[in-house]
Amino acid sequence: MRLAEYTDYTLRVLMYCAARPHQRVTISELADHHGVSRNHLMKIVTDLGRQGVLETTRGRGGGLRLLKDPATLRIGDVVRASETDFRLVECFDPGSNQCTLSPTCRLKGLFSAALGAYFKELDGMTLADIVEPVSAPTKGQAMAPGFAPVLAPRSLRKPARKAKTSPTA
Repeated sequence: MRLAEYTDYTLRVLMYCAARPHQRVTISELADHHGVSRNHLMKIVTDLGRQGVLETTRGRGGGLRLLKDPATLRIGDVVRASETDFRLVECFDPGSNQCTLSPTCRLKGLFSAALGAYFKELDGMTLADIVEPVSAPTKGQAMAPGFAPVLAPRSLRKPARKAKTSPTA
């Protein structure tokens, strides 16, 4: 099973905001940090706002912040709300199941139990469990030790800007 990139970035947005509980975060800041397009993050932030997870404020001095306590946000709930399909095999959907083995196959039960165990693990962790608040570096100070930004998969990264060169005389 693999999480959709949408879910991956939903978790990253939440983690980034949870690590900065006393500041508003901008979409541009998130886009630069993760190397993802602003448009992709706008969809995620809009959805999280509709769900009541993020507060979004437009305009000068605006940004976003968590509305919910990170200790109450279960990772399993975030994944369930972000993913669109948990049918691991064809027989999970009785409406479209064409598998001839279904009447005697035990694989569906195995995958169903595995999916249950997966969500049991995710439900056992909250956003607070996976994020440690960071203090913002002051001017001239480096980022916290051990902190390294995680880049997006190449398919979601913004194209790198080419440096302008000036003609020499």
